[in-house]
This record gives sequence, structure tokens and C-alpha cells, in this order.
Amino acid sequence: MKSDISDGLRLHLSPQLSLQRPELLAPAGNWDCAKAAVENGADAIYFGLDRFNARMRAENFTEADLPQLMTFLHHRGVKGYVTVNTLIFPKELAEAQQYLRTIIAAGVDAVIVQDVGICRLIRHLSPDFPIHASTQMTITSAAGVEFAKSLGCQLVVLARECSLQEINKIQQQIALQEASLPLEVFVHGALCVAYSGQCLTSEALGGRSANRGECAQACRMPYELIADGEVVNLKERKYLLSPQDLAGLDVLPDLVKSGVTCLKIEGRLKAPEYVANVTRVYRQALDRVMTEIPPSPPSKGGNIAPLNKGCWGDLPLNQQPAKDQEHYNLEMAFSRGLYTGWFGGINNQELVHARFGKKRGVYLGEVTRIHNEQVTVKLQAPVKPGDGIVFDCGHPEAKEEGGRVYGVISKGKEAMLTFGRNDLNLRRVHVGDRIWKTSDPELDKQLRQSFAGENPQFQRPIDIEIYGELGQMLIAIARDRLGNIVQVKSVISLVEAHTKPLDTNRLQEQFGRLGNTPFLLETLTNHLSTSLMLPVSELNRMRREIVVQLEELRSQPKRWQLRSDVSFQDLLPSSSPSSPLSPSLIVLVRNLKQLQAALKAGVETLYCEFEDPRAYRDAVQLVHKQRQQSPLPTIWVAPPRITKPGENWILQQVRASEADGYLVRNYDQLQFFAADRCIADFSLNVANPLTADYFQQHFAVERLTASYDLNIAQLQDLLTSCPPQWFEVTIHQHIPMFHMEHCVFCAFLSTGTDYTNCGRPCEKQEVKLKDRVGSEHVLKADVGCRNTVFNGTAQTGAEYVQRLIELGLRHFRIEFVNETPDQVTKTIHRYRQLLQGEITGSQLWRELKLQNQLGVTRGPLGL
Repeated sequence: MKSDISDGLRLHLSPQLSLQRPELLAPAGNWDCAKAAVENGADAIYFGLDRFNARMRAENFTEADLPQLMTFLHHRGVKGYVTVNTLIFPKELAEAQQYLRTIIAAGVDAVIVQDVGICRLIRHLSPDFPIHASTQMTITSAAGVEFAKSLGCQLVVLARECSLQEINKIQQQIALQEASLPLEVFVHGALCVAYSGQCLTSEALGGRSANRGECAQACRMPYELIADGEVVNLKERKYLLSPQDLAGLDVLPDLVKSGVTCLKIEGRLKAPEYVANVTRVYRQALDRVMTEIPPSPPSKGGNIAPLNKGCWGDLPLNQQPAKDQEHYNLEMAFSRGLYTGWFGGINNQELVHARFGKKRGVYLGEVTRIHNEQVTVKLQAPVKPGDGIVFDCGHPEAKEEGGRVYGVISKGKEAMLTFGRNDLNLRRVHVGDRIWKTSDPELDKQLRQSFAGENPQFQRPIDIEIYGELGQMLIAIARDRLGNIVQVKSVISLVEAHTKPLDTNRLQEQFGRLGNTPFLLETLTNHLSTSLMLPVSELNRMRREIVVQLEELRSQPKRWQLRSDVSFQDLLPSSSPSSPLSPSLIVLVRNLKQLQAALKAGVETLYCEFEDPRAYRDAVQLVHKQRQQSPLPTIWVAPPRITKPGENWILQQVRASEADGYLVRNYDQLQFFAADRCIADFSLNVANPLTADYFQQHFAVERLTASYDLNIAQLQDLLTSCPPQWFEVTIHQHIPMFHMEHCVFCAFLSTGTDYTNCGRPCEKQEVKLKDRVGSEHVLKADVGCRNTVFNGTAQTGAEYVQRLIELGLRHFRIEFVNETPDQVTKTIHRYRQLLQGEITGSQLWRELKLQNQLGVTRGPLGL
């Protein structure tokens, strides 16, 4: 659901005083990918090493590769960023510290970081080494940018869910607040359906954490939609949580005008051909955009006009063939369907088509006839012998027919395709099947050639200025785009020219002969005032000397400050005596009936998370009426998990309830509720003592909820490395698996695009998603129309409660989603017995038929 948003959110694109060329950042999972990126025009690459990175399935580099890799990149004028974009657990801090020292000493240009504590540690080790705040930090607003800046970050990677309007609004706000940092956005590649850093699905279902680089891609699986107990017939639409791939190609002008500093291509698990292909397309398109940026798209009532099939409108005819080829290349690189993602705002009918969740390629057309071992197709795109194709009969989960095209006979817009004998079973191909081109060997060959061999194929520009007077030495000053500058003098004096003077054309010809070097002469400025001459051999020597000197400058490793006399242990919080208080039970409810049941059960600390914050006022009045003269029970209410520009009205609604305190989930809320009583929720990803200490020192939170990524052993480590009274632990819950901008209610239970025209089915129907093994997971919407999928099975950490009490933990939370009041009453009673030592954890989970698991990682349960 969503209340009407005031016109204050309807923003025009912010005017930029001067346009800068954004850096093009490409992924590299191995050496070939790194070369592919460099030779196709990347300004920088990002890559993981063998630990602490969010793509542990990638081949990845090793620490031993770093010196050679950084030398190669810098020699070619390309930056290298290392991903350290996972949560770090307490026992890993010593290893992480040594790892970071190696990275900093190797002259890496920056690290991309998720963990708050690791940002602190890097800044402690080195005052000047650049930190980039990962998209895993879930930054969606100016408050998030301010938070990253306070940690010492130099750049912020925004959440993929930010629209162009929101990016512009963030730019405006951080400029006004003097909190500006460079912003980076993803421009191409796979889209996670859940907010990065907020997805617990792989852990909840398989013990593999996305926050630890082990995503199992549950969003790409088929689901059934169940509304009010009935399966909704969506025909061939089964992949309800699988977004199309992001392609920001058609909005590049507006991304440039938004002032973003870096455009990032996703794909560290992809092949080098993908890296070469996508990097080349965006390099050429970006260079074209910088020469002549068209005007902003038309506005409608202050809003960006809706996208027309993913682009702003028709291109000039002379540019259309290039565009068509670029789109073809991108679809052949990897495509689940290409779309502009959230850049144009929310369109729930377009983001997820739901027909398949895997790579397809270029759409060729539908089968119109099958006869004599020939398949006739009405062509939508070109096809040639050797191309690979697949027949799509609407069941992508089953084995599909496909193979290489042997022959093509064209007849107007139709083509008859033949295949090698026994290559495919034509009895499994039907009239009406869709055909996709999945492979183009000719294109692949061109792409492989782009990064083959030892000589540079993509040259990066330098500018040269020429000075000199009669009888003096010729001086050439050369600069590259990285700020390196060299000066070379002739060893022969300039003489008066009788023939062939050193005019600009002649100088350009001689200094521009830079074949087999990393350099390309972009501009030459001739400051010679009279007709002067120097032998060609001397000009050639000077040109070679420029190359040598620039290469030497580039190859020098970055010298970041690195303190040898400090350690992560300097940042650890001091211990304190454990609390004498008896253990307390905290109950989170999601509707008024559950709240009433919890009140009747005598619960003293209540949390509410309702879909409509306006209902909090009634909840608070209900609790306050009950307590009369006593300070108990207390009621704390939760704002939504995500806050975007223009959504402070939601936080104002939450505060208007006048609750005793607030369960804060993000950086905006830490700022907004700074003067109120606050508990920090699990979404802030507190996984180690350095992170816990930061939130305790900088924000007056009363408690921190331990990260759901911690298993029992890691949780024990956290409690023994910090004062245990800082924490509360959730010991019973339906794990919130996906938290999404994508609204399943709107997409599949309406024909609307967003809250303005969907009819709000979320307010009328109870909805679940049924997975492949038959589990039914609860779907809920919040006031911002963001959806959460809760695990259908509740899980418990009851068996570990006694051990946690012994470690000094006193605050234990249980959460409900759609339980009845009777179930709430019974569950509260059992957990109260558990905390009082009247029953054991194993008795509890067997009786309540719960999944015996703490957090979302099974971990070493036998410890």
C-alpha cells in the first residue's frame, strides 16, 4: 500500500553547471576478463580476491596476483578496485586486517566495502586509502551518503533501485548539506530483485549467505501465486521474482547530466566475451554522448516522461543503425530481456516479465511451419549458418530443443532453417514456439580478437604541447588523462626552416605515430611562432622518450599511507560486567489482534511493524491505556526498511504515534529519530564488534539487533567481544527473505504500473508465493509499496538460549507474521517458560513444530 505522495516529490532533473565524463567501470573475474575490459575501453575494473567478496563463485584473483595485475592496469592507464563487500565476522578481523594491509601496499586504487567495521579498520590502518561504499550498504538517500562520508568513504555506490529523479534529488540534497561525495550507479547487468545487503533468501533456504558472497539465486526460480488460498492462473508467467537485466544505454545522456561519477557494469561471474562486448558498447556510446548530449526527456507534470520500450524516444536516422547494433550486441552478451530497470521510475508491469529466468539472447521470431526437416520462421532479427538457437515452448524449466543452424533459405520476411542430422528432435518443436538466438560465433570471434595478443589494442589519449625558439631546444610536454605529465627536450637546437617547417600537421604526424603503445595522440598544441626545423629522427626519438617516461610514471605503485603500529584491537570496545537483570522477552507483532494477544499474555516490551503507520496511533493508545501507573509495557514501532528521497512524510507519520521508541532500520531513521529512544534493527547488519561499537558511539541506540547472518558460534564471538547488554537476538521468526522495490501485488494482481493505478490489491488479498518444493511463503507490502517475502516456516534458536544467557545476553526477541491470536498466546507462553528455565529448547521446538535453526545460517551447530 502507499499513501498519496505530495507534489514535493515530483522533481525536475537537476541542472548541472558542467558535465564530467563518468568513469566506465567493468567487472573482471579473471585475467582474460581484465584484459577484455582494458582492451575495450574500461577506465577501471573491479575484482575480488579469494576471500571476503560478494562473488565467491567467480574464479577471482589471488593476493599473489595483485602486484602484476596492478602494474598491468596502471601501465594501461586503468584503475583497479578490490571488492571487500561482505560482512566480516568477529574471528575474521585479524585475517581481514592482514588482507587489507596487502591490498593497500599493492597500490590498489580503492576497495569496495559493505561492512561498517571494515570501513573503520581501513581508515585506522591508512588515513588516505580510498574506500567506496558498496551497493551492499543499501544507500538510497542523502542521509546514507552522509553516513558513508562520516565513515571515511570517498564514493558511494547507490542502490540499483534509485530512479533518475531520486539520483538528482540526492545530488541536490548532498550539495546543500555540504556532504557531497561522488556517486556511482550500476548501468548494465543482472538486477537482484531484493535490495542488496537486505537479501536473506539464500541463507534462509540453503545456509548460503548473499551477504557473504554465496547467493544461490532463488529469485530466478519459478513460483506460484496464491491469493486468498487459491492458485492464481498466470499462464506462462512463473518467474515472479526474476527481473529483466538492466540496460542503461538509452538513458546515458541523463545519467551523465545527473552528475554521477562512475557507471558500473555488473558481471564478475561472466565470460571475457561478455566483458569485452558490454564494455565496448558503453565505451563507444559514452564517448558519443559526451560530444553532444541531447536535451532531457520531456516532463509531464514535473515527472520524467514514461520510457518508450526502455528509451526516451526515436533517435536521428543516422544514429539508429549504430543503436540497433549495440542493442543486438548487448542481447547476445547475456539477456533475460533488457530494460532500463528503475531509472525511469517504477513500472511493475515491465520490470519482471516472468516468462523465464535464464539467458535467452536475441528474439528471432515464431515458428510458422515445420516441414521436411525445415523450420520456417517469420524473422524479427537476422540469422545465419553457424548461429546457435533455442526453441521456447513456454516451459523454460524443462529441457529445450536447440542447436546450430546449418542452412538459411530466405523468402521475403520468412526464412527456412535447416539443422544438422540428429542435432534436434523436431517432434518436440511446435508451430508458435518462440525462437531465440543464443550464440553468434562470428561476434564471439571478433570479441576474442579484441583482447588477444600482447600489443595494446585500445589506446588511451594523451595531449602534447610544443614549445621552442630559434637556436634553442624543442620542448614537448605530454599529459595523460590520469594527471601524469612529462617533459622531453631535443638534443639538437632548432634551426630556421627553408623547406618542410614544423607546422602543426607535421608535428601531429610525427608525434602521433604511437602504434603498439598504450597511447593515442588526441590533441597537439603548437606554440612555435616561426618557421623552424628539426630532423625527423630527433622528433621520433622525442616521441619514444615521451612513451618511456609516461609508462614509467604510470607503473609506479600508488603510495598510500600505511601505519604499521596500529591494529583492529585498538578499536575494540572495552568489556563491562554482565547485567544482573533476568532475561526479558520482546515480542514483535504485525497487526492489532496479535498486539492484543501479546498484551493479554503480559509481555512488557512490544514492537509493532504494521503495513500502515497510521495504525500505530491506535496501537500506542491501546498499550498506554493498559499500563496505567506503571512504565510497562513499552511499545516501540517500526518505520519501513527503506527510506528514499521525499519519503520523510512516512517517518513523520510513524513519530506522530507518540510511541515509547522506534525500531530503526536505515541511515535516514538514525538521523530522523536521533532525539528519540531507538533500537537498531537487523537490517543495519551488525556482525562484528567494530560495527557494533560505531553504532553505539555515534548514535544513542539503546540496543543493537545482531545480524541474522551470524550462526551460534559467531554470535557467541560477538557477545564475548562486546558488552552483551548492547544486544538483542531474535530467537523466533519467519526470516524476511526478499525485501523488494518490485511489487508482486501490483505486477500480477492488477494491470497497473504502480500505487497510483493498481487498485491496491495488497489491502484486499492475503498472498503467498509457493516455491518448487511446495513451501508457501507469506508476502507483505509496506507503506512505500515495497514487498517482503517471509519464510513460510518459522525457525527458532531456542536450543541456544541457555548458552546465550550464560554469556550475559538479556534481550530475546520473537516475531510473528500471520499467526492467529491463539498461536501468539501459545508461542509467548512457551518462550517465557524457556527463559525461566522451565522447559528446554528442544522441547520447545518439537512442540511448536519449528525449524531448529538460529539466524539464517546453520553453521557449526554441534559446538
